[in-house]
Amino acid sequence: MANSNIKKIKRVRRHVAIRTRISGTAEKPRLAVFRSNKFMYAQLIDDSKAVTLASASSLDMKGKKSEVASKVGKAIAEKAHALKITTVVFDRGGFGYRGRVKALAESAREGGLKF
Repeated sequence: MANSNIKKIKRVRRHVAIRTRISGTAEKPRLAVFRSNKFMYAQLIDDSKAVTLASASSLDMKGKKSEVASKVGKAIAEKAHALKITTVVFDRGGFGYRGRVKALAESAREGGLKF
């Protein structure tokens, strides 16, 4: 129990450090990723207005976790394309850039997002 609490505290600390360096605008929103044990979430956020422009999640998707993360990346890329957004700032949320986070990022790039 205590070990998982320490892991969460460290992740939040990394995320705060990342957030001091990056922010999103309407032209170049922040692609924020959250990874839970079961699901993946991605949001396009305009930090200047504190508004979520688009979001995608794996709540209704089935399959292996990394495959589902790729589907979420493609879904967020399609929603960004509908909003005429081509470039984003990637916010990995304090998670390591590997596994599901990497799969989501690569599929978003394949979907046409640049970051």
